[in-house]
Parts: sequence; C-alpha cells; structure tokens
Amino acid sequence: PWETALKTTVVDIEAGEFRGHKVSLWDLLHSHYIPEENRKELLELYEAGELTLEQVKTVVSTIVTR
Repeated sequence: PWETALKTTVVDIEAGEFRGHKVSLWDLLHSHYIPEENRKELLELYEAGELTLEQVKTVVSTIVTR
C-alpha cells in the first residue's frame, strides 16, 4: 500500500528533465537526483509511518529542485 501511494502521487517539478511534466514520487525517489542513502532513509521512515506522504513529497521536491 505505501509503495502504491508513492507510485500514484504525482508532483510537478520544475527541474531538469522533469520540467513541465507530472512525475510520480516513486520515479523521483529513484531518479539520479536523490542519493541512494537519502532514498533508503526516506523509504524507511515513510514505511514505518514516521513521515506522511506530504512530508515525503516536500523533502523529495526540495532535493530535486536544488
């Protein structure tokens, strides 16, 4: 269920190849913008219920647009 939520939640990111496209959080998390260490940590925290979907969205968007 948590994985499905990440795959079905889309965000508008104005960065790089994502500019002008809606991208799933799942795809963003697995893009080259997110270091593997960060990805693992975010997925663990989200799966454990320590981060909400909205919080994951905020963190991922912030990292990608830097």
